[in-house]
Amino acid sequence: MNPGDLRVLVIEDEEHLAMGIKFNLVAEGYRVTVSGDGRTAIKLLAEPNADIDLVVLDLMLPGMSGYAVCESLRTIDQAMPVLILSARTLSEDRTRGFDVGANQYMSKPFDLDEFISRVRNLLAFSKRRGENLAALPTDRVVKFEFAGAKIDFETFEVMVKGESIRMTQLELTLLRYFIENRGRVIPRRELLENVWRMPGGINTRAPDQFIRRLRKIFEPDPAQPRHFLTIRDAGYRFIPEGEST
Repeated sequence: MNPGDLRVLVIEDEEHLAMGIKFNLVAEGYRVTVSGDGRTAIKLLAEPNADIDLVVLDLMLPGMSGYAVCESLRTIDQAMPVLILSARTLSEDRTRGFDVGANQYMSKPFDLDEFISRVRNLLAFSKRRGENLAALPTDRVVKFEFAGAKIDFETFEVMVKGESIRMTQLELTLLRYFIENRGRVIPRRELLENVWRMPGGINTRAPDQFIRRLRKIFEPDPAQPRHFLTIRDAGYRFIPEGEST
């Protein structure tokens, strides 16, 4: 993969920081476009010939927050790698970033070598994943029912015991992956690669946080799950009919 064939969009309103990031990415051989606000960036990303391979995204932007930018981006492109780069350091900020669809999250100030490494890995992994997905069957689960829940992945409607539940796009993506792999033990690495589009060896608690959310939505007793199971030292397993007791 030639870096010169790859284009990075940096969405950052602090001009000196944006130019510093651009300088270092260009030095690595990437083509770089800078946008100082979210609305302009979304218009650029929505263009048919946008040709963007990765987004580096600040959260505190004028007019439209980085969270909103990421949510809007996910309605345009589900597969685009997004690296949040923010001065917000609280765990709830990181969780919300993953909730709206970010792949990775780095706090400012950041280590340049680590940043470049993450950019390189996200781009390389995204390319490999696209090649792998192209060889997979296109049949996908559209509707599914279990344990009093009804899910429609085309309309994003989720009903649990007659009550409408709002779920984020990433939560639905994780749920769909569990449904399409029901009954099978899924390693953590596999979830990171196929749901979060991250390198599987990265150290993050994102899967645990999201699985707790699925349990809260679908399990009668989230403290004693019967459908979304953690298999110690192996991964996770989804059982629609519930674990035998």
